[in-house]
Amino acid sequence: MLTAVMILGLLTITGLLVMRVLNDRPRIALPAELALPEGAVPVAVTAGPGWYAVVTGDSRILVFGEDGALSEEIPVELP
Repeated sequence: MLTAVMILGLLTITGLLVMRVLNDRPRIALPAELALPEGAVPVAVTAGPGWYAVVTGDSRILVFGEDGALSEEIPVELP
């Protein structure tokens, strides 16, 4: 009985790994580099369809368009 449970568990894990590797979701490609304003140190990067956002160490969010041009700068006030 234990052998059957272990085989079933191994097959389940193998199946999950195969599904993860063969996932067909479209991936968002990040640009090779973005030109940040002077003194901006990136802390985090996120992306959406047609835009990229960089959170900087000096509490700003820089939003870039798909072409890599800075389109918006949002100051973040911390409590």
